[in-house]
Amino acid sequence: MITQLFNWRTALAMIAIAIVSGTVFYSNYLSKKIATDEREKVDVWVQSLKTRAKTNEQVTLDLTNAITSRNTTIPIIETDEHDNPSGQGLNLDTAELKRDTNYLRRKVKEFKSQNDAIIVEVNKDPLIINKYYFGDSKLLVEVRYYPIIQLLIVALFIIITLIAITTRNKSTQNQVWAGMAKETAHQLGTPLSSLQGWVELLKEKPGNEKIASEMTKDVDRLKLVSDRFGKIGSTPQLEEINIVTQIENMVAYIKRRASENVIFSIYTYDEKEITAMISSPLFDWVIENLLKNALDAMEGKGSIQIKIKNETAAVIIDVTDSGKGISKQHIANIFKPGFTTKKRGWGLGLSLSKRIIEQYHKGELFVKYSEPGKGTRFRIVLKR
Repeated sequence: MITQLFNWRTALAMIAIAIVSGTVFYSNYLSKKIATDEREKVDVWVQSLKTRAKTNEQVTLDLTNAITSRNTTIPIIETDEHDNPSGQGLNLDTAELKRDTNYLRRKVKEFKSQNDAIIVEVNKDPLIINKYYFGDSKLLVEVRYYPIIQLLIVALFIIITLIAITTRNKSTQNQVWAGMAKETAHQLGTPLSSLQGWVELLKEKPGNEKIASEMTKDVDRLKLVSDRFGKIGSTPQLEEINIVTQIENMVAYIKRRASENVIFSIYTYDEKEITAMISSPLFDWVIENLLKNALDAMEGKGSIQIKIKNETAAVIIDVTDSGKGISKQHIANIFKPGFTTKKRGWGLGLSLSKRIIEQYHKGELFVKYSEPGKGTRFRIVLKR
């Protein structure tokens, strides 16, 4: 799948480079050709002005007037030898020209950076010259900016394609995970039923009460795990449940299996009941995963603090440990399937927890704070 995605990206990148490179070269060719053509037109226009100033023949005047009137796209400004505008301009913003007295000078400076002036000798003795500065026409500007527009279109095309491929791959992965979870739950069903039967037989024989009691706990635990896996991939039934009681029960369960050197504390801001719409088995799974990760991070000694805050728009649950923390480069990856910094484990706990909270409960699960050597705080936001 990764190789296929890489091949798609490589192919798209090569196509984009080819399209953009061809467009840039052709656009540069066109812009140079148009620029040369426009300079020739301006030169003819200037020469026609010069000719018109030196003749009184009507035929010549008609010809020069026809030539000068054809220029409706190229902006031109006439100046003296010191680049002072004479007040004459062509194809300029007339409204701006009337409003701003420095408009012509600014345009001269702009045109000077675009094209060399065409110089005309008006008089030899004394020497008087005029300069004609001209800017790029709208057509030339559009041709020069065309490669950028083309690049944006190609980039947008590539981004949309990559998003579609990534979404499809994620959808396939989600279907695989959901299928594996349901298959696991299905496979656990048969041995669980058998174990329940054996436990009932043990209960009927005197002297096996303690063994049967412990086995019942293990069977119930397996049933819970099977129930959790069975709900993955299906739309869970959400119920309004007291979050405080739910978390207290899970903390009590984890506390019995944790070291005596780990201190658990729950803060509810003096509220005994804080309700939210949740799926109990799946929500317990999330809290269990967060608590187990906290225990692993502390290596048998430290404190775990759970704060439950009831707000108008959401219920906020912070799970904070005093463990080794998470480095910045790992924070962005901890929710990815398969990522783990532990020697044991599949790296699926946090990934499944995030999916349970965000997809099934429409909430949020993220790292609120973490610093190596000081601990980590995970935050769950259950929106109302």
